[in-house]
Order: sequence, then structure tokens, then C-alpha cells
Amino acid sequence: MSEKPSIVVLDGATLNPGDNPWDEVAALGQFTLYDKTPPELTVERAKGARIVVTNKTRITHEVLEGLKACEFIAVLATGYDVVDVSAAGKRGIPVSNVPGYGAESVAQFVMAQLLALTRRVELHDSLVRDGEWNRRAEFTFWATPQFELAGKTLGVVGFGAIGRRVAELALAFGMRVVAHAPRPKEPLKSPFFAFVGLEELFKEADAVSLHCPLTKGNEGFVSERLLRLMKPGGYLVNTARGKLVNEADLAQALNSGHLAGAALDVLGVEPPDPANPLLGARNCLITPHMAWASLTARQRLMGITAANIRGFLNGQAQNVVNADFLTETA
Repeated sequence: MSEKPSIVVLDGATLNPGDNPWDEVAALGQFTLYDKTPPELTVERAKGARIVVTNKTRITHEVLEGLKACEFIAVLATGYDVVDVSAAGKRGIPVSNVPGYGAESVAQFVMAQLLALTRRVELHDSLVRDGEWNRRAEFTFWATPQFELAGKTLGVVGFGAIGRRVAELALAFGMRVVAHAPRPKEPLKSPFFAFVGLEELFKEADAVSLHCPLTKGNEGFVSERLLRLMKPGGYLVNTARGKLVNEADLAQALNSGHLAGAALDVLGVEPPDPANPLLGARNCLITPHMAWASLTARQRLMGITAANIRGFLNGQAQNVVNADFLTETA
């Protein structure tokens, strides 16, 4: 009987803070779990592992040089920019991600962000508790414009599982949806849905929601140029990757009043630098990268990760994101 493969999880605390056991993954090999790994310890902790599992711990070209035993990398996320997939492929190491696990969780969060921006429920709850309703002495009041989503246009940038689900929910709210994807995708069967070019999307949308991966070619693409194309009073929502957005340009668009608000679940540096201009920007709601984190989504992520590892061990790796690089070196 062959020896069980060594599996090292470099940063498992966020996937399982106590409610989502690692049993299914641990059963596949000699299992070592670290809640978090600082960069200087990555090689030391993973150097003997045949299978390396990471969420946000970076696996760079330099790190890979020290992982002589590594044959497979499992990313605990849909986005895989934490791994140098080209360098891994050139070493013959497949990298698998977990697509689709958070589509429902993230899409629901996007709609919550849109509603938070346009109705400001928690702000009004706070005003009531501070006595503002009593001071007004009326049966009703509102401190912010109340913006109805029905009839408005949502721009969805990126049309994978999450972007598609966001579009479906927006249609259910009575919105029109315009979407942009760099490669052909199956359109939704609705007269209120259309694929458009990127600039047209920013021009037409009352709100834009980002759902594209971060690549070397699109970092900071949501900049002053595209933001200026948006209608005055528009909204930006980002649950994808913080570095897709030029944060200084977005802060300027908010503070000038050109945009009515932004809701960001991701930032370029997480946790944020205290000097980040968005922390003090007008009508900017920031949440701590939590859209993905419903228990149901995390359980689904754990199960797909186990299936990815099992597939690799059975010679049928799935969800491989660097297959092109592996083919080049085959």
C-alpha cells in the first residue's frame, strides 16, 4: 500500500473558523494545518508537501523554487492570482481553483450592497435610535435619497457563475442588465439583458458591479477614464478583487459628487492601509472581504477542494487553471 501523500494547508483559519471541519480533506493524506502562514515561513512549512493548499498565502516563483516535493497546488478560492500559475505550470505542477462555490452567497451580497447604497437602512435605524424620528414629529422621514432599483440599469463586468447569478437577481428586481465579457458567453433569455462593450456598459449603467478575475492586463482598469463615463449619481460595487479599481480615482469620483456611492467588499491591500483614500471617501461602504463567507458556501468550497485533491491523486485533475502552461512543457 502506497504511503499517503503529505498535504499542507498554509492558511485555513478563514475557511474553517470552527464551523466547517477539514475532515474530508484530511482523510486524503498526511494532513498538516496552519491557520495562517507569514511569507517568511511559506517554504519552510510547505517544502516537504506533495500537495500545497493555499487561500491568500502567495506562492511565487521564488517560493516554488523551494517546494521540491510539490506536485499539486489547491487554491481555496475562485481567484488564483496568489499563485504564479505560469511558473507552476513550467514545473509541471497543476493548480486548481474552486469555481462557482460562492455564486449564490456573493450574488446575494451584491444585492445587499446595492440596497444598502440606495436605501441606507442601517443609517436610518441609527437615526431612529438617536432620537431623530421623535425630533421630526412626523410619521415618516428620510435622510438620504430613496432610489428604486426597478427600471434602472445594472452593468455586470465579467460573466462567470457569479456575474450570471447577479444578473439573474437584478432582472428579478426589475432592472435592465448590460454585461461585458472578454470571451463569448451564453446570454440570459430576457429582453432586458444584453452584452455590450466595456465603455458602453459604463455609459449606460446606473450601477456597475465587478465580477472579473484580476490579471496582469486589467489591474486598475476602473480608473478616472471609465468612472467619468458613468452617469452622474451612479454607483460602483466591487466583490471581485480590490486591485481592479484605481482607489484614488474612485475616491475622487465619490468626493466630487459624480458618483453617488460605492460599496466595496475588497480593497487593493487587505486589511487596508490607514492612508487608503476610500476610508474617508464620501458615501463609500466598505466590508471586510466577506461576501463569499456564508457557511453554506464555505462547506461547498471545502467539498470541491477535497474533490480537486482526490481528482489529482486519481490522475484526473479538475478545475486546473494553468493547463496551457502544462501543455507547453509536456
